[in-house]
Amino acid sequence: MRDVIDQLEGWWKNGEPAALATVVGTFRSAPRQPGASMLVGPAGEAVGSVSGGCVEGAVYELGQQVLSEERPVLQRYGVSDDDAFAVGLTCGGILDIFVEKVTPETYAQLGRIAEAIRDEDPVAVATVVAGPSELLGRRLIVWPDRTEGGTGSDRIDDAVRDDVRGLLDSGRNATLTYGVHGERRGEGLQIFVESFAPPPRMIVFGAIDFAAAVARMGTFLGFRVTVCDARPVFATASRFPGANEVVVEWPHRYLQAEADAGRIDQRTALCVLTHDPKFDVPLLEVALRLPEVGYIGAMGSRRTHEDRLERLRERGVTETEIAKMSSPIGLDLGARTPEETAVSIAAEMIAQHWGGEGIRLAEREGPIHAS
Repeated sequence: MRDVIDQLEGWWKNGEPAALATVVGTFRSAPRQPGASMLVGPAGEAVGSVSGGCVEGAVYELGQQVLSEERPVLQRYGVSDDDAFAVGLTCGGILDIFVEKVTPETYAQLGRIAEAIRDEDPVAVATVVAGPSELLGRRLIVWPDRTEGGTGSDRIDDAVRDDVRGLLDSGRNATLTYGVHGERRGEGLQIFVESFAPPPRMIVFGAIDFAAAVARMGTFLGFRVTVCDARPVFATASRFPGANEVVVEWPHRYLQAEADAGRIDQRTALCVLTHDPKFDVPLLEVALRLPEVGYIGAMGSRRTHEDRLERLRERGVTETEIAKMSSPIGLDLGARTPEETAVSIAAEMIAQHWGGEGIRLAEREGPIHAS
């Protein structure tokens, strides 16, 4: 919903009904992840995408139906080959899509959710997408310190609240299953949780030309990007227009301060591009000992890499800690330019996140997307 929230909120404020279609489950080679959303507007507008073009036509018709009948619908696409070709889902995947009517009466909390997303305040929306008809479409809105709305059952809300906060803390979407009365080991009730955590962070160390390209790539991938360098003549906002902020500080001091403040987590990517031991070694000593971090990559030649390893070992960094580091940084794409190198780094980060092997798809067999 993050991608369509502004348009949806505009109709909501004007009292104009719209249909919100959300991917709540995927199986096999599904084209979009849970949380992908599409709107059917009051004048028949189509905004957003749930499948990259595969089933949009069928979802559009379902959205119009929900607007007229006012009942939420959970629809599966791609159950059989015949169904797949009928709606255009020829990739072999399966999508579960929940479609609901959005008005100030059906979605009273939408304005506060939109405000939280804009302010980058963590918030999660837990919506009943399958179960008893009287519960369909009911939702519990969960912030780290409070909740709003609910399913109408305190027992269900109590069970959902803690699980949702766990998902919100890691920025993940998921469908949770309970018994119809909130039993944790039961079945019959499915609740889709969409987490709107602040964007993950990418911190790029080293104010060099490669850093400018990596910062732009990070922004493109949805990171909040910081460039950090101890040299004020190079670390300027004008040199890094793709970054959200530019910090003049010794890298290891900045990273330690951010970690101490709780601003480094399992979604944070650290790109060490200075390949200068007086900056890199103390910085990597801090980075490799962090309890949580998503990615640590360090630029440099093979010779630089071996020298860096020797210096880190002399400082007492263990082999287990060193194994957290990707060095030399990036996948072997034959990259030469800063922009090509940024693609190489991004490719490695994506492969690590999703468990990809970084080889040509043409050389593989089986599903394109790992389960």
